[in-house]
Amino acid sequence: MKWRRRFRLPRISRLPRASWRVLWWAGAAIVVMTAWTAAPLVLRRVAFFRVRQVELVGIRYLDADQLLAALRLAPHASVFDDTHVLADRLRGLEGVADVAVLRRPPGSLKVIVREVEPVALVANARGALTVVAADGRALPFELVSLDLPVVQAADSAVVGVLARVQVFDPALFQSIDAARRIDAQHDVALELGTRRVLLARDAGPEVIQAVVLVARDLAAKARPYAELDARFAGQVVVRRRSTGSAGAGAGAGVGVGGGRSS
Repeated sequence: MKWRRRFRLPRISRLPRASWRVLWWAGAAIVVMTAWTAAPLVLRRVAFFRVRQVELVGIRYLDADQLLAALRLAPHASVFDDTHVLADRLRGLEGVADVAVLRRPPGSLKVIVREVEPVALVANARGALTVVAADGRALPFELVSLDLPVVQAADSAVVGVLARVQVFDPALFQSIDAARRIDAQHDVALELGTRRVLLARDAGPEVIQAVVLVARDLAAKARPYAELDARFAGQVVVRRRSTGSAGAGAGAGVGVGGGRSS
């Protein structure tokens, strides 16, 4: 007589329909991400996506041919090549602050350049002019298109004051012909035609704004002046004649507080 023993297999619980849906979307996302990552590797070998045009945006002072040469594009360069490598090549150039390279399929690259802002022209002993940035670094810009204040040396105090004026009041900056240091405290004189503005080396936006307001008020009242001295806390001194020296005190002119004239 034979005995048979029956074994029951454990039941495998089925996933709910919502879980299968989540797994399906996760798998689809992985496939899409893989395809997105691998696509440039495949498409860069296709002749249809060879670079045929490069658009340069944002250049005012730099030479376009120099930038194109610095990209070092290979004859068979593709729009799907690594754009970060191209951007890094341009960031290494003097006068370039930042770069972004965008793809424009099928055959174009858009290069957006942010240049270092020029602040002044430094005159050497022979009278030759060099363009400098806010940190005194020389820039490879052509002088033809530049209208900047002239300084006798790349003095950090003088160039720093000019850079702040350029940022906080571009109109005032455009009226400056020259700038120079005037004393051991590194105070700075800005030459505006026949008039002067005296500023401390650490003059901030509120001081620059006060000078502008006083100048506007004097112009509105048709009051002549030769010098505005903003080196004193809380006031701008108005002088009808330029002192021509660094040590004049507040009593030499009219004290102006809060950016108003009297």
